[in-house]
Amino acid sequence: MPVKPSPEDDLVDAAEVFARVRPRLFGIAYRVLGSASDAEDIVQDAWLRWQNYDRSSVQDPAAFLATTTTRLAINLAQSARARRETYIGPWLPEPVDTSADPTLGAERGEALGYAVLLLLEKLPPTERAAYVLREAFDYPYPQIAEIVQVSEANARQLVSRARKHLAAERPAAPVDPVEQRRLLDTFIAAAQSGDLTTLEGLFAADVVSYSDGGGVVRASRIPVQGRETVAKFIHAFADRFWVGATVRPIEVNGQPAVSVVRDGTVVAVTTITLVADRIDQILWIMNPEKLARIPVGL
Repeated sequence: MPVKPSPEDDLVDAAEVFARVRPRLFGIAYRVLGSASDAEDIVQDAWLRWQNYDRSSVQDPAAFLATTTTRLAINLAQSARARRETYIGPWLPEPVDTSADPTLGAERGEALGYAVLLLLEKLPPTERAAYVLREAFDYPYPQIAEIVQVSEANARQLVSRARKHLAAERPAAPVDPVEQRRLLDTFIAAAQSGDLTTLEGLFAADVVSYSDGGGVVRASRIPVQGRETVAKFIHAFADRFWVGATVRPIEVNGQPAVSVVRDGTVVAVTTITLVADRIDQILWIMNPEKLARIPVGL
Protein backbone atom coordinates (compact mmCIF):
# COMPACT_ATOMS: atom_id res chain seq x y z
CA MET A 1 0.00 0.00 0.00
CA PRO A 2 1.47 3.38 -0.98
CA VAL A 3 2.33 5.69 1.87
CA LYS A 4 0.27 8.85 1.88
CA PRO A 5 2.55 11.91 1.97
CA SER A 6 2.42 14.10 5.05
CA PRO A 7 0.77 17.53 4.76
CA GLU A 8 4.22 19.09 4.98
CA ASP A 9 5.59 16.95 2.15
CA ASP A 10 2.50 17.59 0.07
CA LEU A 11 2.92 21.34 0.44
CA VAL A 12 6.58 21.08 -0.53
CA ASP A 13 5.56 19.18 -3.68
CA ALA A 14 2.94 21.81 -4.43
CA ALA A 15 5.54 24.57 -4.08
CA GLU A 16 7.97 22.75 -6.38
CA VAL A 17 5.30 22.32 -9.05
CA PHE A 18 4.33 25.97 -8.79
CA ALA A 19 7.94 27.16 -8.97
CA ARG A 20 8.47 25.26 -12.23
CA VAL A 21 5.54 26.92 -13.98
CA ARG A 22 5.74 30.32 -12.29
CA PRO A 23 7.69 32.04 -15.12
CA ARG A 24 4.99 31.02 -17.59
CA LEU A 25 2.22 32.19 -15.28
CA PHE A 26 3.85 35.59 -14.88
CA GLY A 27 4.43 35.76 -18.65
CA ILE A 28 0.76 35.11 -19.36
CA ALA A 29 -0.51 37.59 -16.77
CA TYR A 30 1.92 40.33 -17.79
CA ARG A 31 1.04 40.10 -21.47
CA VAL A 32 -2.69 40.22 -20.73
CA LEU A 33 -2.39 43.12 -18.26
CA GLY A 34 0.66 45.12 -19.36
CA SER A 35 1.55 45.57 -15.69
CA ALA A 36 4.28 43.69 -13.85
CA SER A 37 2.87 44.63 -10.44
CA ASP A 38 -0.61 43.41 -11.37
CA ALA A 39 0.89 40.25 -12.86
CA GLU A 40 2.74 39.57 -9.61
CA ASP A 41 -0.53 39.95 -7.70
CA ILE A 42 -2.25 37.52 -10.06
CA VAL A 43 0.52 34.94 -9.69
CA GLN A 44 0.37 35.26 -5.91
CA ASP A 45 -3.40 34.78 -6.00
CA ALA A 46 -2.92 31.68 -8.18
CA TRP A 47 -0.45 30.29 -5.66
CA LEU A 48 -2.89 30.78 -2.78
CA ARG A 49 -5.62 29.01 -4.73
CA TRP A 50 -3.26 26.16 -5.62
CA GLN A 51 -2.14 25.92 -2.00
CA ASN A 52 -5.71 25.58 -0.75
CA TYR A 53 -7.07 23.43 -3.59
CA ASP A 54 -7.69 19.68 -3.49
CA ARG A 55 -4.60 18.96 -5.58
CA SER A 56 -5.26 15.23 -5.61
CA SER A 57 -8.08 15.93 -8.07
CA VAL A 58 -5.82 17.77 -10.54
CA GLN A 59 -4.43 15.61 -13.34
CA ASP A 60 -2.36 18.34 -15.03
CA PRO A 61 -1.09 20.94 -12.54
CA ALA A 62 0.51 23.14 -15.21
CA ALA A 63 -2.76 23.34 -17.16
CA PHE A 64 -4.74 24.00 -13.99
CA LEU A 65 -2.43 26.84 -12.96
CA ALA A 66 -2.39 28.38 -16.44
CA THR A 67 -6.18 28.30 -16.51
CA THR A 68 -6.45 29.86 -13.07
CA THR A 69 -3.93 32.58 -13.90
CA THR A 70 -5.50 33.45 -17.26
CA ARG A 71 -9.01 33.71 -15.86
CA LEU A 72 -7.80 35.89 -12.98
CA ALA A 73 -5.95 38.11 -15.47
CA ILE A 74 -9.02 38.44 -17.70
CA ASN A 75 -11.14 39.48 -14.71
CA LEU A 76 -8.58 42.06 -13.62
CA ALA A 77 -8.15 43.36 -17.17
CA GLN A 78 -11.88 44.05 -17.35
CA SER A 79 -11.74 46.26 -14.26
CA ALA A 80 -8.38 47.78 -15.25
CA ARG A 81 -9.91 48.95 -18.50
CA ALA A 82 -12.34 51.13 -16.57
CA ARG A 83 -9.56 52.47 -14.33
CA ARG A 84 -7.42 53.42 -17.31
CA GLU A 85 -10.22 55.56 -18.69
CA THR A 86 -9.55 57.93 -15.78
CA TYR A 87 -5.76 57.58 -15.90
CA ILE A 88 -4.06 60.98 -16.09
CA GLY A 89 -2.31 61.26 -19.45
CA PRO A 90 -1.38 58.41 -21.80
CA TRP A 91 -1.18 54.95 -20.23
CA LEU A 92 1.82 52.84 -21.24
CA PRO A 93 2.64 49.27 -20.20
CA GLU A 94 4.96 48.89 -17.24
CA PRO A 95 8.46 48.09 -18.56
CA VAL A 96 10.09 44.83 -17.53
CA ASP A 97 13.81 44.16 -17.62
CA THR A 98 14.19 41.24 -20.06
CA SER A 99 17.98 41.08 -20.10
CA ALA A 100 17.87 38.08 -17.72
CA ASP A 101 14.73 36.45 -19.19
CA PRO A 102 14.43 37.52 -22.85
CA THR A 103 11.17 35.65 -23.47
CA LEU A 104 9.56 36.30 -20.09
CA GLY A 105 8.27 32.80 -19.61
CA ALA A 106 7.37 32.09 -23.23
CA GLU A 107 8.72 29.66 -25.76
CA ARG A 108 9.15 32.70 -27.96
CA GLY A 109 9.03 36.40 -27.25
CA GLU A 110 5.69 37.12 -28.89
CA ALA A 111 3.26 39.71 -27.50
CA LEU A 112 5.98 41.26 -25.37
CA GLY A 113 7.25 44.29 -27.30
CA TYR A 114 5.64 47.68 -26.77
CA ALA A 115 4.19 47.95 -30.26
CA VAL A 116 2.14 44.78 -29.76
CA LEU A 117 1.27 45.43 -26.10
CA LEU A 118 -0.17 48.82 -26.98
CA LEU A 119 -2.36 47.24 -29.64
CA LEU A 120 -3.41 44.37 -27.38
CA GLU A 121 -4.62 46.93 -24.86
CA LYS A 122 -7.30 47.93 -27.38
CA LEU A 123 -8.72 44.40 -27.58
CA PRO A 124 -11.34 42.87 -25.29
CA PRO A 125 -9.60 40.97 -22.46
CA THR A 126 -10.79 37.52 -23.57
CA GLU A 127 -9.58 38.12 -27.13
CA ARG A 128 -6.29 39.41 -25.78
CA ALA A 129 -5.84 36.34 -23.58
CA ALA A 130 -6.63 33.93 -26.42
CA TYR A 131 -4.05 35.65 -28.63
CA VAL A 132 -1.40 35.54 -25.91
CA LEU A 133 -1.98 31.85 -25.20
CA ARG A 134 -1.72 30.98 -28.88
CA GLU A 135 1.00 33.30 -30.15
CA ALA A 136 3.30 33.49 -27.13
CA PHE A 137 2.80 30.04 -25.61
CA ASP A 138 1.54 27.91 -28.51
CA TYR A 139 -1.43 26.46 -26.65
CA PRO A 140 -3.67 24.25 -28.81
CA TYR A 141 -7.09 25.66 -29.60
CA PRO A 142 -9.05 23.09 -27.56
CA GLN A 143 -7.08 24.09 -24.46
CA ILE A 144 -7.47 27.81 -25.20
CA ALA A 145 -11.22 27.25 -25.53
CA GLU A 146 -11.33 25.53 -22.14
CA ILE A 147 -9.26 28.23 -20.46
CA VAL A 148 -11.24 31.22 -21.75
CA GLN A 149 -14.52 29.29 -21.55
CA VAL A 150 -15.69 29.42 -25.15
CA SER A 151 -16.12 26.85 -27.89
CA GLU A 152 -13.11 25.79 -29.94
CA ALA A 153 -14.57 27.55 -32.97
CA ASN A 154 -14.93 30.75 -30.98
CA ALA A 155 -11.39 30.40 -29.66
CA ARG A 156 -10.13 30.28 -33.23
CA GLN A 157 -12.21 33.35 -34.07
CA LEU A 158 -10.80 35.27 -31.09
CA VAL A 159 -7.22 34.61 -32.18
CA SER A 160 -8.02 35.35 -35.82
CA ARG A 161 -9.66 38.68 -34.96
CA ALA A 162 -6.70 39.67 -32.82
CA ARG A 163 -4.24 38.79 -35.60
CA LYS A 164 -6.21 40.80 -38.14
CA HIS A 165 -6.41 43.79 -35.81
CA LEU A 166 -2.67 43.78 -35.19
CA ALA A 167 -1.86 43.25 -38.88
CA ALA A 168 -4.11 46.15 -39.87
CA GLU A 169 -2.54 48.50 -37.34
CA ARG A 170 1.11 47.61 -37.89
CA PRO A 171 3.09 45.92 -40.68
CA ALA A 172 4.40 42.46 -39.88
CA ALA A 173 7.99 43.20 -40.95
CA PRO A 174 10.42 42.18 -38.20
CA VAL A 175 12.51 44.85 -36.53
CA ASP A 176 16.26 44.34 -36.38
CA PRO A 177 17.26 44.98 -32.74
CA VAL A 178 20.70 46.18 -33.84
CA GLU A 179 19.11 48.80 -36.09
CA GLN A 180 16.62 49.70 -33.38
CA ARG A 181 19.47 50.25 -30.91
CA ARG A 182 21.35 52.38 -33.44
CA LEU A 183 18.34 54.58 -34.13
CA LEU A 184 17.54 54.84 -30.42
CA ASP A 185 21.10 55.92 -29.59
CA THR A 186 21.05 58.45 -32.43
CA PHE A 187 17.69 59.75 -31.24
CA ILE A 188 18.84 60.10 -27.62
CA ALA A 189 21.99 61.99 -28.68
CA ALA A 190 19.91 64.35 -30.84
CA ALA A 191 17.33 64.78 -28.07
CA GLN A 192 20.03 65.68 -25.54
CA SER A 193 21.53 68.29 -27.85
CA GLY A 194 18.19 69.52 -29.18
CA ASP A 195 19.27 68.84 -32.77
CA LEU A 196 16.07 69.55 -34.73
CA THR A 197 17.45 68.51 -38.12
CA THR A 198 18.62 65.10 -36.93
CA LEU A 199 15.42 64.50 -35.00
CA GLU A 200 13.21 65.23 -37.98
CA GLY A 201 15.36 62.96 -40.16
CA LEU A 202 14.78 60.05 -37.77
CA PHE A 203 11.00 60.40 -37.56
CA ALA A 204 8.18 59.02 -39.66
CA ALA A 205 5.80 61.73 -40.85
CA ASP A 206 3.11 60.67 -38.35
CA VAL A 207 5.43 59.96 -35.41
CA VAL A 208 3.78 60.10 -31.96
CA SER A 209 5.43 60.82 -28.61
CA TYR A 210 3.67 59.36 -25.55
CA SER A 211 4.64 60.43 -22.03
CA ASP A 212 3.31 58.36 -19.11
CA GLY A 213 3.67 60.32 -15.89
CA GLY A 214 0.42 59.11 -14.38
CA GLY A 215 -0.23 62.56 -12.96
CA VAL A 216 2.60 61.93 -10.47
CA VAL A 217 5.43 63.68 -12.31
CA ARG A 218 5.47 66.46 -14.85
CA ALA A 219 4.83 65.03 -18.31
CA SER A 220 2.74 65.82 -21.36
CA ARG A 221 -0.83 64.71 -20.74
CA ILE A 222 -1.64 64.38 -24.41
CA PRO A 223 0.18 62.54 -27.21
CA VAL A 224 2.33 64.80 -29.35
CA GLN A 225 2.06 63.96 -33.06
CA GLY A 226 3.77 64.87 -36.33
CA ARG A 227 7.42 65.04 -37.38
CA GLU A 228 8.01 68.76 -36.90
CA THR A 229 5.81 69.05 -33.81
CA VAL A 230 7.51 66.16 -32.00
CA ALA A 231 10.97 67.45 -32.90
CA LYS A 232 10.14 70.90 -31.52
CA PHE A 233 8.56 69.34 -28.41
CA ILE A 234 11.73 67.37 -27.64
CA HIS A 235 13.92 70.37 -28.46
CA ALA A 236 11.92 72.50 -26.01
CA PHE A 237 12.80 70.44 -22.94
CA ALA A 238 16.36 69.46 -23.95
CA ASP A 239 17.98 72.01 -21.65
CA ARG A 240 15.97 70.82 -18.60
CA PHE A 241 15.19 67.13 -18.84
CA TRP A 242 18.75 65.89 -19.41
CA VAL A 243 20.58 68.15 -16.94
CA GLY A 244 22.29 66.08 -14.22
CA ALA A 245 21.02 62.84 -15.74
CA THR A 246 22.91 59.71 -16.75
CA VAL A 247 21.58 57.73 -19.70
CA ARG A 248 22.16 53.98 -19.59
CA PRO A 249 21.38 51.41 -22.31
CA ILE A 250 19.04 48.67 -21.08
CA GLU A 251 16.67 46.12 -22.53
CA VAL A 252 12.98 46.19 -21.69
CA ASN A 253 10.25 44.01 -23.15
CA GLY A 254 12.78 42.37 -25.44
CA GLN A 255 13.76 45.61 -27.15
CA PRO A 256 16.46 48.26 -26.78
CA ALA A 257 15.73 51.09 -24.38
CA VAL A 258 17.51 53.56 -22.16
CA SER A 259 17.04 54.42 -18.52
CA VAL A 260 17.44 58.00 -17.39
CA VAL A 261 18.99 58.09 -13.91
CA ARG A 262 19.16 61.16 -11.74
CA ASP A 263 20.46 61.26 -8.14
CA GLY A 264 20.58 57.47 -7.98
CA THR A 265 16.96 57.03 -9.10
CA VAL A 266 15.53 55.88 -12.43
CA VAL A 267 13.33 58.79 -13.50
CA ALA A 268 12.42 57.57 -16.98
CA VAL A 269 12.65 54.66 -19.38
CA THR A 270 12.59 55.59 -23.04
CA THR A 271 12.15 53.30 -26.00
CA ILE A 272 10.99 53.58 -29.60
CA THR A 273 9.05 51.59 -32.15
CA LEU A 274 9.88 51.55 -35.83
CA VAL A 275 8.09 51.35 -39.15
CA ALA A 276 10.14 51.16 -42.35
CA ASP A 277 13.38 52.23 -40.62
CA ARG A 278 11.80 55.35 -39.17
CA ILE A 279 10.76 56.06 -35.60
CA ASP A 280 6.97 56.08 -35.45
CA GLN A 281 6.51 56.04 -31.66
CA ILE A 282 8.56 57.45 -28.79
CA LEU A 283 7.57 56.10 -25.40
CA TRP A 284 8.55 57.92 -22.21
CA ILE A 285 7.64 55.88 -19.10
CA MET A 286 8.01 58.29 -16.17
CA ASN A 287 5.43 57.18 -13.61
CA PRO A 288 7.62 56.23 -10.60
CA GLU A 289 5.37 53.28 -9.75
CA LYS A 290 6.21 51.73 -13.13
CA LEU A 291 9.96 52.21 -12.73
CA ALA A 292 10.47 50.48 -9.37
CA ARG A 293 11.65 47.22 -10.97
CA ILE A 294 14.12 48.83 -13.36
CA PRO A 295 17.71 48.48 -12.06
CA VAL A 296 19.61 51.69 -11.49
CA GLY A 297 22.76 50.11 -12.90
CA LEU A 298 26.39 50.63 -12.00
